[in-house]
Amino acid sequence: MSNSTIETTTSPVPLLGRLFLQEDLNFLLTNRIPRRLVTQFMGWFSRLRNPLLARLSIGAWRRFAHVNLDEAASATFDSLHDCFIRELKAGARPVDPDPGVLVSPCDAIVGAHGRVDGDRLFQTKGFPYTLADLLVDPALVARYRDGVYVTLRLTSGMYHRFHAPADLTVQRVTYVSGDTWNTNPIAVRRVEKLFCKNERAVIEAVIDGSRTAKPDAQPAEQQLVLVAVASMLVASMRFTFLDVLLHLAYRGATVIPCQAQLRRGQQMGWFEMGSTIIVFAPAAFALAPGLGDGRVIRMGQPLLRVPAAHP
Repeated sequence: MSNSTIETTTSPVPLLGRLFLQEDLNFLLTNRIPRRLVTQFMGWFSRLRNPLLARLSIGAWRRFAHVNLDEAASATFDSLHDCFIRELKAGARPVDPDPGVLVSPCDAIVGAHGRVDGDRLFQTKGFPYTLADLLVDPALVARYRDGVYVTLRLTSGMYHRFHAPADLTVQRVTYVSGDTWNTNPIAVRRVEKLFCKNERAVIEAVIDGSRTAKPDAQPAEQQLVLVAVASMLVASMRFTFLDVLLHLAYRGATVIPCQAQLRRGQQMGWFEMGSTIIVFAPAAFALAPGLGDGRVIRMGQPLLRVPAAHP
Protein backbone atom coordinates (compact mmCIF):
# COMPACT_ATOMS: atom_id res chain seq x y z
CA MET A 1 0.00 0.00 0.00
CA SER A 2 1.42 3.38 -0.97
CA ASN A 3 2.08 6.25 1.42
CA SER A 4 -0.52 8.37 -0.33
CA THR A 5 -3.17 5.71 0.33
CA ILE A 6 -2.26 5.57 4.02
CA GLU A 7 -2.51 9.34 4.33
CA THR A 8 -5.97 9.50 2.78
CA THR A 9 -7.41 6.67 4.88
CA THR A 10 -6.07 7.88 8.25
CA SER A 11 -6.88 11.61 7.95
CA PRO A 12 -7.42 13.45 11.26
CA VAL A 13 -10.79 14.63 12.51
CA PRO A 14 -11.81 17.57 10.30
CA LEU A 15 -11.37 21.01 11.81
CA LEU A 16 -15.12 21.66 11.62
CA GLY A 17 -15.79 18.51 13.64
CA ARG A 18 -13.32 19.55 16.31
CA LEU A 19 -14.97 22.95 16.55
CA PHE A 20 -18.36 21.32 17.07
CA LEU A 21 -16.89 19.16 19.83
CA GLN A 22 -15.45 22.27 21.51
CA GLU A 23 -18.83 24.03 21.24
CA ASP A 24 -20.61 21.01 22.73
CA LEU A 25 -18.20 20.97 25.67
CA ASN A 26 -18.50 24.73 26.21
CA PHE A 27 -22.29 24.55 26.13
CA LEU A 28 -22.41 21.63 28.55
CA LEU A 29 -19.99 23.23 31.01
CA THR A 30 -21.69 26.63 31.00
CA ASN A 31 -25.37 25.68 30.74
CA ARG A 32 -26.09 22.05 31.72
CA ILE A 33 -25.26 22.69 35.35
CA PRO A 34 -27.39 24.18 38.18
CA ARG A 35 -27.21 27.68 36.66
CA ARG A 36 -29.03 29.59 39.40
CA LEU A 37 -27.13 27.84 42.19
CA VAL A 38 -23.75 28.44 40.54
CA THR A 39 -24.68 32.07 39.86
CA GLN A 40 -25.68 32.64 43.49
CA PHE A 41 -22.48 30.96 44.70
CA MET A 42 -20.39 33.13 42.39
CA GLY A 43 -22.11 36.23 43.72
CA TRP A 44 -21.20 35.22 47.28
CA PHE A 45 -17.65 34.12 46.46
CA SER A 46 -16.79 37.20 44.39
CA ARG A 47 -17.61 39.49 47.34
CA LEU A 48 -15.23 37.82 49.80
CA ARG A 49 -12.89 40.63 50.81
CA ASN A 50 -9.42 39.18 51.05
CA PRO A 51 -6.56 40.71 49.03
CA LEU A 52 -4.71 37.38 48.61
CA LEU A 53 -7.87 35.53 47.53
CA ALA A 54 -8.68 38.42 45.20
CA ARG A 55 -5.25 38.26 43.53
CA LEU A 56 -5.50 34.49 43.04
CA SER A 57 -9.06 34.70 41.71
CA ILE A 58 -8.26 37.55 39.34
CA GLY A 59 -5.17 35.69 38.12
CA ALA A 60 -7.24 32.58 37.37
CA TRP A 61 -9.93 34.67 35.66
CA ARG A 62 -7.35 36.38 33.42
CA ARG A 63 -6.11 32.97 32.21
CA PHE A 64 -9.52 32.30 30.64
CA ALA A 65 -10.60 35.80 29.57
CA HIS A 66 -8.98 38.82 28.01
CA VAL A 67 -9.01 41.29 30.90
CA ASN A 68 -7.32 44.65 30.37
CA LEU A 69 -6.68 46.23 33.76
CA ASP A 70 -4.30 48.90 32.40
CA GLU A 71 -7.27 51.28 32.02
CA ALA A 72 -8.64 50.62 35.52
CA ALA A 73 -8.79 53.57 37.90
CA SER A 74 -7.34 51.36 40.66
CA ALA A 75 -4.42 48.95 40.38
CA THR A 76 -5.47 46.81 43.36
CA PHE A 77 -8.74 45.13 44.33
CA ASP A 78 -9.89 43.68 47.65
CA SER A 79 -12.30 41.24 46.00
CA LEU A 80 -13.05 39.65 42.65
CA HIS A 81 -16.32 41.61 42.62
CA ASP A 82 -14.41 44.92 42.85
CA CYS A 83 -12.45 43.90 39.75
CA PHE A 84 -15.61 42.88 37.88
CA ILE A 85 -17.20 46.29 38.40
CA ARG A 86 -13.99 48.34 38.12
CA GLU A 87 -14.11 51.96 37.07
CA LEU A 88 -11.82 53.33 34.37
CA LYS A 89 -9.30 56.14 34.44
CA ALA A 90 -10.64 59.57 33.53
CA GLY A 91 -10.65 60.00 29.75
CA ALA A 92 -10.33 56.29 28.97
CA ARG A 93 -13.64 56.39 27.06
CA PRO A 94 -14.09 59.66 25.13
CA VAL A 95 -17.77 60.27 24.36
CA ASP A 96 -18.66 61.44 20.85
CA PRO A 97 -20.12 64.95 21.31
CA ASP A 98 -22.13 64.94 18.05
CA PRO A 99 -25.78 65.55 19.03
CA GLY A 100 -26.76 63.75 15.82
CA VAL A 101 -25.78 60.37 17.22
CA LEU A 102 -26.65 58.10 20.11
CA VAL A 103 -23.48 56.55 21.49
CA SER A 104 -22.90 53.00 22.63
CA PRO A 105 -23.81 52.66 26.32
CA CYS A 106 -21.06 50.09 26.93
CA ASP A 107 -18.01 48.28 25.64
CA ALA A 108 -19.33 45.36 23.63
CA ILE A 109 -19.25 43.12 20.60
CA VAL A 110 -22.05 43.97 18.17
CA GLY A 111 -24.46 41.08 17.68
CA ALA A 112 -27.72 40.91 15.75
CA HIS A 113 -28.92 44.36 14.69
CA GLY A 114 -31.01 46.15 12.09
CA ARG A 115 -34.67 46.83 11.47
CA VAL A 116 -37.38 45.09 13.49
CA ASP A 117 -39.64 43.25 11.02
CA GLY A 118 -43.01 44.20 12.43
CA ASP A 119 -42.56 42.77 15.92
CA ARG A 120 -39.98 40.13 14.89
CA LEU A 121 -36.22 40.33 15.35
CA PHE A 122 -33.28 37.97 15.78
CA GLN A 123 -30.88 36.97 18.54
CA THR A 124 -28.75 35.38 15.79
CA LYS A 125 -29.38 34.11 12.25
CA GLY A 126 -32.22 31.59 12.26
CA PHE A 127 -33.25 32.30 15.86
CA PRO A 128 -36.11 34.83 15.89
CA TYR A 129 -38.04 36.19 18.82
CA THR A 130 -40.70 38.87 19.22
CA LEU A 131 -40.89 42.21 20.95
CA ALA A 132 -43.70 40.84 23.10
CA ASP A 133 -41.46 37.99 24.28
CA LEU A 134 -38.77 40.43 25.38
CA LEU A 135 -40.47 43.69 26.38
CA VAL A 136 -43.68 42.19 27.88
CA ASP A 137 -45.53 45.56 27.84
CA PRO A 138 -47.95 45.82 24.84
CA ALA A 139 -47.44 49.61 24.70
CA LEU A 140 -43.71 49.15 24.19
CA VAL A 141 -44.33 46.46 21.59
CA ALA A 142 -46.51 48.87 19.60
CA ARG A 143 -43.99 51.68 19.97
CA TYR A 144 -41.03 49.74 18.58
CA ARG A 145 -42.73 47.85 15.76
CA ASP A 146 -40.53 48.31 12.66
CA GLY A 147 -38.02 50.14 14.83
CA VAL A 148 -34.24 49.77 14.99
CA TYR A 149 -32.30 47.56 17.38
CA VAL A 150 -28.70 46.71 18.23
CA THR A 151 -27.58 43.80 20.41
CA LEU A 152 -24.44 44.56 22.44
CA ARG A 153 -22.67 41.61 24.09
CA LEU A 154 -20.28 42.28 26.96
CA THR A 155 -17.69 39.53 27.36
CA SER A 156 -16.64 38.48 30.86
CA GLY A 157 -13.37 40.40 30.68
CA MET A 158 -14.79 43.67 29.38
CA TYR A 159 -15.53 46.86 31.30
CA HIS A 160 -18.92 46.05 32.89
CA ARG A 161 -20.37 49.49 33.53
CA PHE A 162 -22.92 51.05 31.19
CA HIS A 163 -23.68 54.71 30.49
CA ALA A 164 -26.35 57.01 29.06
CA PRO A 165 -26.26 57.01 25.23
CA ALA A 166 -27.60 60.60 25.11
CA ASP A 167 -28.87 63.36 27.36
CA LEU A 168 -32.00 61.66 28.66
CA THR A 169 -34.38 61.01 31.51
CA VAL A 170 -34.97 57.45 32.69
CA GLN A 171 -38.66 57.27 33.51
CA ARG A 172 -39.31 53.65 34.33
CA VAL A 173 -37.46 50.38 34.95
CA THR A 174 -39.36 47.10 34.64
CA TYR A 175 -37.72 44.07 36.25
CA VAL A 176 -38.46 40.69 34.64
CA SER A 177 -37.35 37.68 36.67
CA GLY A 178 -36.03 34.72 34.72
CA ASP A 179 -33.33 32.15 34.08
CA THR A 180 -29.55 32.53 33.92
CA TRP A 181 -28.54 31.01 30.59
CA ASN A 182 -25.07 31.96 29.40
CA THR A 183 -25.36 34.67 26.73
CA ASN A 184 -22.20 33.76 24.81
CA PRO A 185 -22.49 33.09 21.03
CA ILE A 186 -22.58 29.31 21.51
CA ALA A 187 -25.67 29.49 23.72
CA VAL A 188 -27.29 32.18 21.55
CA ARG A 189 -27.02 29.80 18.57
CA ARG A 190 -28.61 26.92 20.51
CA VAL A 191 -31.23 28.28 22.93
CA GLU A 192 -34.34 29.71 21.32
CA LYS A 193 -35.57 33.04 22.70
CA LEU A 194 -32.67 33.08 25.15
CA PHE A 195 -32.85 36.82 25.91
CA CYS A 196 -36.56 36.44 26.61
CA LYS A 197 -35.94 33.62 29.09
CA ASN A 198 -33.23 35.33 31.14
CA GLU A 199 -33.57 37.79 33.97
CA ARG A 200 -33.62 41.35 32.59
CA ALA A 201 -34.44 45.00 33.19
CA VAL A 202 -36.36 47.07 30.64
CA ILE A 203 -35.20 50.69 30.92
CA GLU A 204 -37.52 53.30 29.39
CA ALA A 205 -36.07 56.74 28.70
CA VAL A 206 -36.87 59.99 26.95
CA ILE A 207 -34.11 61.69 24.97
CA ASP A 208 -33.30 65.33 25.81
CA GLY A 209 -34.23 65.02 29.48
CA SER A 210 -37.94 65.77 29.46
CA ARG A 211 -39.30 65.64 33.01
CA THR A 212 -42.83 64.52 32.23
CA ALA A 213 -44.04 61.61 34.36
CA LYS A 214 -45.99 60.08 31.46
CA PRO A 215 -43.68 58.26 29.00
CA ASP A 216 -46.51 57.58 26.53
CA ALA A 217 -47.14 61.34 26.18
CA GLN A 218 -43.76 61.93 24.55
CA PRO A 219 -43.24 62.04 20.76
CA ALA A 220 -42.16 58.64 19.46
CA GLU A 221 -38.90 60.09 18.13
CA GLN A 222 -37.79 60.92 21.66
CA GLN A 223 -38.35 57.45 23.10
CA LEU A 224 -35.56 54.99 23.81
CA VAL A 225 -35.44 51.58 25.49
CA LEU A 226 -32.43 49.65 26.77
CA VAL A 227 -32.91 46.04 27.83
CA ALA A 228 -30.20 44.86 30.22
CA VAL A 229 -30.13 41.05 30.04
CA ALA A 230 -28.44 39.18 32.87
CA SER A 231 -26.46 35.99 32.29
CA MET A 232 -25.01 33.02 34.10
CA LEU A 233 -22.67 34.20 36.90
CA VAL A 234 -24.22 37.68 36.56
CA ALA A 235 -27.95 37.84 37.39
CA SER A 236 -27.29 41.04 39.30
CA MET A 237 -27.75 44.57 37.98
CA ARG A 238 -27.10 47.79 39.83
CA PHE A 239 -28.50 51.14 38.64
CA THR A 240 -27.06 54.38 39.97
CA PHE A 241 -30.51 56.00 40.10
CA LEU A 242 -32.29 53.19 42.00
CA ASP A 243 -31.82 52.28 45.66
CA VAL A 244 -32.37 48.55 45.05
CA LEU A 245 -30.17 45.81 43.60
CA LEU A 246 -31.96 43.77 40.94
CA HIS A 247 -30.97 40.12 41.25
CA LEU A 248 -32.34 36.58 41.57
CA ALA A 249 -33.55 37.09 45.14
CA TYR A 250 -35.26 40.44 44.43
CA ARG A 251 -38.89 40.45 45.57
CA GLY A 252 -39.80 44.12 45.31
CA ALA A 253 -41.93 46.03 42.80
CA THR A 254 -41.46 44.86 39.23
CA VAL A 255 -42.29 48.28 37.74
CA ILE A 256 -40.17 51.04 39.26
CA PRO A 257 -41.05 54.63 38.22
CA CYS A 258 -38.28 57.20 38.37
CA GLN A 259 -37.24 60.58 36.99
CA ALA A 260 -33.48 60.25 36.63
CA GLN A 261 -31.84 62.86 34.44
CA LEU A 262 -28.53 61.72 32.96
CA ARG A 263 -26.04 63.44 30.70
CA ARG A 264 -24.53 61.74 27.66
CA GLY A 265 -21.87 59.32 28.87
CA GLN A 266 -22.92 59.53 32.52
CA GLN A 267 -22.84 56.21 34.35
CA MET A 268 -26.17 54.35 34.56
CA GLY A 269 -25.07 51.20 36.37
CA TRP A 270 -23.21 47.93 35.96
CA PHE A 271 -23.40 44.17 35.51
CA GLU A 272 -21.40 41.74 37.59
CA MET A 273 -19.40 39.95 34.84
CA GLY A 274 -20.35 40.09 31.17
CA SER A 275 -23.86 40.18 29.76
CA THR A 276 -25.97 41.84 27.05
CA ILE A 277 -27.72 45.16 26.38
CA ILE A 278 -30.25 45.48 23.56
CA VAL A 279 -30.92 49.05 22.45
CA PHE A 280 -34.26 49.91 20.79
CA ALA A 281 -35.04 53.15 18.96
CA PRO A 282 -37.99 54.27 16.81
CA ALA A 283 -38.14 53.62 13.06
CA ALA A 284 -36.86 57.12 12.21
CA PHE A 285 -33.43 56.28 13.64
CA ALA A 286 -30.68 54.63 11.57
CA LEU A 287 -27.62 52.53 12.34
CA ALA A 288 -24.35 54.42 12.57
CA PRO A 289 -22.04 53.92 9.55
CA GLY A 290 -19.66 50.99 9.87
CA LEU A 291 -21.72 49.15 12.47
CA GLY A 292 -21.40 45.45 11.75
CA ASP A 293 -21.90 42.03 13.27
CA GLY A 294 -18.85 41.06 15.34
CA ARG A 295 -17.43 44.56 15.53
CA VAL A 296 -15.95 45.60 18.86
CA ILE A 297 -17.42 48.92 19.97
CA ARG A 298 -16.49 51.03 22.96
CA MET A 299 -18.68 53.06 25.21
CA GLY A 300 -19.02 56.54 23.74
CA GLN A 301 -18.63 55.59 20.07
CA PRO A 302 -21.51 56.26 17.60
CA LEU A 303 -24.24 53.63 17.63
CA LEU A 304 -27.36 55.17 16.04
CA ARG A 305 -28.12 58.25 13.93
CA VAL A 306 -30.75 60.60 15.37
CA PRO A 307 -33.53 61.74 12.97
CA ALA A 308 -32.69 65.07 11.38
CA ALA A 309 -35.79 66.73 12.83
CA HIS A 310 -34.63 65.87 16.37
CA PRO A 311 -30.87 66.58 16.54
